[in-house]
Amino acid sequence: MMDGAVRAHVQVRRVAVPLHIVRRTAAPHAADASVQTLAGKTMGTRWSVKLVAPAGEPLHAVQAAIEMTLDRIVAQMSTYEAQSDISRFNRAPAGTCQVLPDEFFRVLQYALEVARDSDGAYDPTVGSLVGLWGFGALGQRFAIPSMDEIAALRGTCGWDRIQLDKTHRTATQPGGIHLDLSSVAKGFAVDRVAEVLRDLGCTDFLVEVGGELRGAGVKPDGLPWWVALERPPTPDGLASISDIVIALNDLAVATSGSAEHFFDAGGHRYSHTIDPRSGAPVAHDLVSVSVLHRECMHADALATALSVLGPEEGMAHAERLGLAARFVSAGRDGLRERLTPRLAAMLA
Repeated sequence: MMDGAVRAHVQVRRVAVPLHIVRRTAAPHAADASVQTLAGKTMGTRWSVKLVAPAGEPLHAVQAAIEMTLDRIVAQMSTYEAQSDISRFNRAPAGTCQVLPDEFFRVLQYALEVARDSDGAYDPTVGSLVGLWGFGALGQRFAIPSMDEIAALRGTCGWDRIQLDKTHRTATQPGGIHLDLSSVAKGFAVDRVAEVLRDLGCTDFLVEVGGELRGAGVKPDGLPWWVALERPPTPDGLASISDIVIALNDLAVATSGSAEHFFDAGGHRYSHTIDPRSGAPVAHDLVSVSVLHRECMHADALATALSVLGPEEGMAHAERLGLAARFVSAGRDGLRERLTPRLAAMLA
């Protein structure tokens, strides 16, 4: 849950609100400060960092530290890497107790907390089902799995089957579990890069990994890092929704949506968002959920949980947690938007 301090650090607006209302009153940056950009590839997507630094200052050490951090997360949590810690856990025989790296353990522990709080709508053990539907490391699939295939793999899932030992930082493989942390690892990567930047003395930056973002401080002109919430494309002639642009000052945002990752079969579109309770892609009309949070790992996982829960259950869950979130649904007339009371209260 976001604490009460968040509101003081965020300005959320529709695009019509003038920018000058959020100009910084503190001392400005050095005269030669400018926004520098670093970028690269990771986790099958791209990462970028915009940071304020003196013009011409070499940033090789910063780039190297960021890449080392991201490579370490991939080596721990990527199911696309055969020798990663998560892949070794997924292959382990029943009863195997595996010591996990600190970061992997931290992410898995949080993912299991979200699973518990959402009554299993979010579940990091659905890796086998993700693969069955063609959205994992095994590659694409364009045919609908049989009910028998789904039932067989549902029996191997279950977040409550994972045993964690916090003292020794171990996880026990109960047999057949395939972890998939793709719904939380990118957000965690954003948080870790932000920590690295702060450790290196950077106070003003915007971090992005595959669309998940976290910002801190302001730009040299005193304005914050403005970012627009992602929204799905609108078919021509149908109703759209207006933009919401957020000032990311010690705040993160993540979006879970079905507009980009799907496949069509038998005249039906199947989303990459798997509902662990049915073993199949979600069937409701919710196409996008954006969540604001102080930590991107939390925003990332919670956006997925709300996407699975759907427009009604998801909204109720978000309100219980006090989240700032936007739900976008698709109807015959176009897109429809609903905001949680927390996000509505933040709108300028």
